[in-house]
Amino acid sequence: MADDKKGPGFGSAFTPHMLVQHYKDGVWAKAEIQPFGPFTLSPATVVFHYGQEIFEGFKAYRQPDGSISLFRPDRNLARLNASAARLCMPQVDTAAVLSDICRLIKTERECVPPRPYTLYIRPCMIGTDTVIKVHPSPTCIFFVITCVVGDYFAGQDPRGVRLRTETEYVRAAPGGTGAAKCGGNYAASLAAQGQATVEGFDQVVFLDARERKYIEELGGMNIMFLIDDILLTPALTGGSILPGVTRESLLQLVRRQGRKVEERDIAVDELLAANKAGRLKEVFACGTAAVVTPIREIVHGNAMLYRNTSDRPGELTVQLRQQLMDIQFGTAPDPFGWRYPVPL
Repeated sequence: MADDKKGPGFGSAFTPHMLVQHYKDGVWAKAEIQPFGPFTLSPATVVFHYGQEIFEGFKAYRQPDGSISLFRPDRNLARLNASAARLCMPQVDTAAVLSDICRLIKTERECVPPRPYTLYIRPCMIGTDTVIKVHPSPTCIFFVITCVVGDYFAGQDPRGVRLRTETEYVRAAPGGTGAAKCGGNYAASLAAQGQATVEGFDQVVFLDARERKYIEELGGMNIMFLIDDILLTPALTGGSILPGVTRESLLQLVRRQGRKVEERDIAVDELLAANKAGRLKEVFACGTAAVVTPIREIVHGNAMLYRNTSDRPGELTVQLRQQLMDIQFGTAPDPFGWRYPVPL
């Protein structure tokens, strides 16, 4: 794991410019690059009252030859449109938006740091109508800001983060907005996260909303379990889990290695039994911000669901993190065509 203790705090080192685009009368205006700065919005703006807002997150990576590549931006922009559909917001032209984001990165090219740091790209869309009534906003602002980031969990125990299951609060429910990337999902996780922090945990593992029996995800990351030689992760079919691009990429990497992967419901009781039998070998979280983050311990009530008794992360966890980052930073072949070169 990279030691980013002296690096930038995650999500705070913003670059000088941003991309802004307005939607009105069914049409997107031309996207403009302008200085990073505040918006002036009416106190009656829809986003403040009814939370009509979506966002995305992906990264730009400095390559060995000094060029810059994005990682699977098409998947993030496709998810942006899926989120927009769920929140009754306008679709974007993904090809045009990608071209505009590349213009922004070209403007900020001197800000793209060398490995292990990256330029985090945050596209957002907010409803801007000023009528206090529950309705889809006919006007929106789409904007993109960027910031230099290091490790999301910088300074943590090298074995990984410490978690507990959350049996009271839920992050999302079937039929809700769990599969959309909208701010309300994250706000809903804060009470559980705050209590867990007081108790000495780094994050919580949310369970299903119906029975509190099945694993879902962390507040902002997907989760994977290695039982025997099989990699397990919760299925996306219920619509309450965000379809992570890092999650999807890791599953492709693992399948390419010939390892068996299962996407299905994973009961807490199954994990407790596997851990007791010594079959639960590794657990890790994954996401754009966290990349592949080892988990050293998961507590479920008074029971130990998982504990890494070694002094280092698991072998597969380390291997997948290295393989993924090598592709992203251009130091390994890209057999999947995931890197997207930014025209400079």
